[in-house]
Amino acid sequence: MFRNVAEHADEDRDVIIDHPNRDKVSSKATRAIVVLLLLVSAGLTAVITFGGWSKLAGMKPISIAYIVVYLIMAFYVLRWNRGVLPIAAALAIILGIFAAIAGPQWFERDKSGFTNPALDADLLGLLTLLVVPVQVLLIAFAMRGFQQAWNVEVERPRTETGYADPPSEPQTA
Repeated sequence: MFRNVAEHADEDRDVIIDHPNRDKVSSKATRAIVVLLLLVSAGLTAVITFGGWSKLAGMKPISIAYIVVYLIMAFYVLRWNRGVLPIAAALAIILGIFAAIAGPQWFERDKSGFTNPALDADLLGLLTLLVVPVQVLLIAFAMRGFQQAWNVEVERPRTETGYADPPSEPQTA
């Protein structure tokens, strides 16, 4: 509803809202990497959750919540919403800590006397420890994306072709 109001206001003023920082190759690459890392994190968490379902005592709801939230964040990052980037970094810190603590515990389960979950305990331990570097990368790239100021808007006059030429820099002698 409000988006339509803003579009009509722009038409009345003969301006186009442009996001110059979104056109940069570095911004596009950062966005793609953050989306990829969010999807990889959600995928690893899903494999660990469903592969070790019978042995995850109280972490089932938290793991499922992480999967859902990471998928939602990936959707919003694809739409250039930089507001979720600090939240993604904060959640990555927490998930990285959980994974660093839980990884060695899976390796201890690979002994006689323990019933094995759906996947091998060694595989679940390896995947859990793999979550840690993925979360570190997610933190780094999410903060890099936040620094790139994807939200900056510039008003440009509307012409018949779409954009007016950007104002030229003053030339010095």
